[in-house]
Amino acid sequence: MEAERERHEENCVLSPGTKSELCKDSDCWSEEEGAVVLKRKMSLHSCETCGSEEARYRCPRCMKYSCSLPCVKKHKAAIQCSGVRDKAAFVSLSKFDEMTLLSDYRFLEDVARTYDCAARDVLLHKPTSYKFLGFMKNRARKCKIDLKILPVGFKKRRENSTFFCQKQKRFCWHLKLIFPQSHAEYMAKRVPDDRTLHEILKKYISLKESDPVIRQRLKAYILSQSGVSVFMKAESEKHSSARWYELDSEKSLFENLKNKTIVEYPTLHVVLKDFRNDFLGVGQETSDTRSPALPALSQNEEEEIEEGEIRDST
Repeated sequence: MEAERERHEENCVLSPGTKSELCKDSDCWSEEEGAVVLKRKMSLHSCETCGSEEARYRCPRCMKYSCSLPCVKKHKAAIQCSGVRDKAAFVSLSKFDEMTLLSDYRFLEDVARTYDCAARDVLLHKPTSYKFLGFMKNRARKCKIDLKILPVGFKKRRENSTFFCQKQKRFCWHLKLIFPQSHAEYMAKRVPDDRTLHEILKKYISLKESDPVIRQRLKAYILSQSGVSVFMKAESEKHSSARWYELDSEKSLFENLKNKTIVEYPTLHVVLKDFRNDFLGVGQETSDTRSPALPALSQNEEEEIEEGEIRDST
């Protein structure tokens, strides 16, 4: 019996593609041995961020090895990795096991839970009839805002979540914030019109109040000493004139949108003040729209130019 047990322990090899690769027979399996094997398997890889230490962690999202928390944070910032496992990633049939089946089952449960929460949201399922849209336009007109509604099927029409709160007698706007110096765009939903632009931007470019992921993306704005300017496209202006309104960050959203035309929802361009000259204000003319002044001719030059003669501009 002792000899058979020794032969059985020698034949217990690691099967490829599994996490606990030791034989789970009661005679030769132990959790300590499994932990040692997993640690030995992890130590075969070095940290893919610094390359100097042995790997201790593996990212569930991109499957990269890391040795410490600073290296984990560094690799997330470098490749914009969320660190969350992709539940819908493709798994080949040869690697499909019970754990993958359980993961898919839980993923379907999460989808059902999200669908149920959306079905209970009254605002999402409130019918946007023509009567409701007409009510929105009339309310905006009373606030001296020219609100334009696009036909059904347009992307901005589908995205728009703006509504008028009857109880508080004010608009809750759907905003699109564009940060051109960082090539980033964000959507803000249900923003009350009594909130100032400075308060709205705190969520994105404040050193203390902004989200760490957003703060990393908008680092150029947070570290800038010159400050920011907010512009909105002038929809009602002609193409030959300037196309931007400069908004006051200290005023409320309601005051900034007065006497302006809005297509579905406001789109705000947050620009560093060093680049504000790229956005001309309403009433200013661009250099290419002004007709160049011709040099004045002397009396002798006028006499030399005969009728029908082509004058050399040089």
